[in-house]
Amino acid sequence: MISMRYDLTKLPLQTLIKPVSDAGIAVARLDERIARSPVGEGWIERMHFADACASLWIDGELVHLEDLVLHDATKDIRTPTHELTIARDVLKTRRRIAAQRPGWALSPEGLRSLRGQAPPAASHGADGTVAIDAVAPDVGTVGGGEGEEDDDTGPLAEEFAAIDAVLARSEAAIEQARAPSLAGARERDPLVYDLDWDEDERREEWRGVLRQAQDLPAVLQSVVALDAWNEISVLQHAPWLGRLFCASILRQAGVTTAAHLAAVNLGLKSIPVDQRRHRDRETRLLAIAHGLMAAAEIGLKEHDRLALAKSMMDRKLEGRRASSKMPELVKLVMARPLVSAGMVAETLNVTPQTARRIVLELGLREMTGRGRFRAWGVM
Repeated sequence: MISMRYDLTKLPLQTLIKPVSDAGIAVARLDERIARSPVGEGWIERMHFADACASLWIDGELVHLEDLVLHDATKDIRTPTHELTIARDVLKTRRRIAAQRPGWALSPEGLRSLRGQAPPAASHGADGTVAIDAVAPDVGTVGGGEGEEDDDTGPLAEEFAAIDAVLARSEAAIEQARAPSLAGARERDPLVYDLDWDEDERREEWRGVLRQAQDLPAVLQSVVALDAWNEISVLQHAPWLGRLFCASILRQAGVTTAAHLAAVNLGLKSIPVDQRRHRDRETRLLAIAHGLMAAAEIGLKEHDRLALAKSMMDRKLEGRRASSKMPELVKLVMARPLVSAGMVAETLNVTPQTARRIVLELGLREMTGRGRFRAWGVM
């Protein structure tokens, strides 16, 4: 059993009331601005990228925004690093949560899915093995239909039998991969995993904290949930998932709309690490609340910058032909922190030379400072 218990009976409510209230107001104001904004969709997509990079930064790794954008578009200019792969996982998970109903991420189904576990199925045996529905064919028989002759003596019988055996093993392996067994889950590499680390038990303890906090205001719930996730250390190799659950609580409670998943990582990045990881719980809770407020402020500034850039680019669209590719380029630039010639060419279905020409016509700023593999973004 886990010895540590996360006690909610001694929360410093008097200290938390004002910062939590201010954070809720700031997040709600940002959400209202985004819901009515012509650049709202592009802003949301940009926040996915920025928050994914910030998540790696909080965990002590550096991933450049440029590399993540190009990796997501399969336009890498170098071999992806392990950290870049994790950032892509964070990005995909954010998009996945945002595409589901607000309460999905915290439901049992969502928790299993986000942890990469298959739902329990009747085909699992008591010992954790997976039962294969199809019976493997008899290695000594080629036919099997009623009235057919036994073809054991045929010249190709052994070859067909070997093929059938391979197919049976392949189907079993595929089924095993689609529905990982409990035995397989326990057989982890001790060099990578702490075998005494019971993630299921820790997860249930964390869900118990959520149940205790369900009567608290939504923003305070999210703050407590994130601190409890960090203190309980639910997952060994995915601490970033707790910060997405924090944003999901805000979304489920209606503080943010269904399309907006708060950029919690981006706000926490601006908070000193000694406050975020302080031994005193009150200091940590205040740091998370201030991080939510910072996320809203950063989001408002980014929105205003995008809105100004959009109005300037719209002026350049005046008088263009109906067949012009420029409006599609504007839409792409609004949804990506930067674009490369290959991304523009693929999205607009034009040649790379044409892509570079219309990028220059639109007046985008070159972001990389390189002669080759250049990328552009809004001012």
